[in-house]
Amino acid sequence: MAKSKTIDLAPSKVSDEHLKQLQSLVSDINGIQFEIGKLESQKHSFLHRLAGVQDMTTQLQTTLEKEYGTFDINIKDGTINRDKNG
Repeated sequence: MAKSKTIDLAPSKVSDEHLKQLQSLVSDINGIQFEIGKLESQKHSFLHRLAGVQDMTTQLQTTLEKEYGTFDINIKDGTINRDKNG
């Protein structure tokens, strides 16, 4: 008895419509990931700038404390907040 040949009827490609949908979704994902990368880069830059400003604030606090005995200053009007107990 001879073996019968099996014919594979499963499609070898997706439809053009599904391919276009898939390509569009992958393109959207890639675009979103690119934008997230740009935002993360900006965030990194801002964090470095923030650290620099915080360092300058600490330096100014040291100067104020040497000159005025405290760095507890009202930033609206410049009033020095002195310790009421001392």
